[in-house]
Amino acid sequence: MDRRGISPVLGTCLLVVLTVLLVASMGTVMLGSDIRSEPTTLRVSASADATADRITLTHEGGDAIDPKTLELRVTIDGTALEYQPPVPFFAAKGFRSGPTGPFNAATGSEWTAGETGSIQLASTNAPALRADDRVEITLLEGKDGLVTVETTAE
Repeated sequence: MDRRGISPVLGTCLLVVLTVLLVASMGTVMLGSDIRSEPTTLRVSASADATADRITLTHEGGDAIDPKTLELRVTIDGTALEYQPPVPFFAAKGFRSGPTGPFNAATGSEWTAGETGSIQLASTNAPALRADDRVEITLLEGKDGLVTVETTAE
């Protein structure tokens, strides 16, 4: 029996199968990925009360945000807080217990326009918040920066 005629047929079949598998896997990755078609839009205002060591953020408009996907990065006069707030939380090193609004772990809902949340610095965090300090808060969702707001502590 002559087997030389089978080799090109098997080779062609293998190439077709590999091509189909490659196209199918690429299609699955492209169609199955969870990529936002539109970037998140968010408008936030901030205030800082040096007497109460409190930083407050108000969702002024834009998309509703799941607090579990947020990160806050706070600087005071250009220096990052030693302990950053782990959003959402109830008690955390460097912060007084019981943040409000979307920053509290018990809230469990989206942060929507009109809602306010606040965190309160503990004396164990540095730098301390003083009147006339420039406070900058950056909100991130994953690695994407959503918004940065600045305020002056009163």
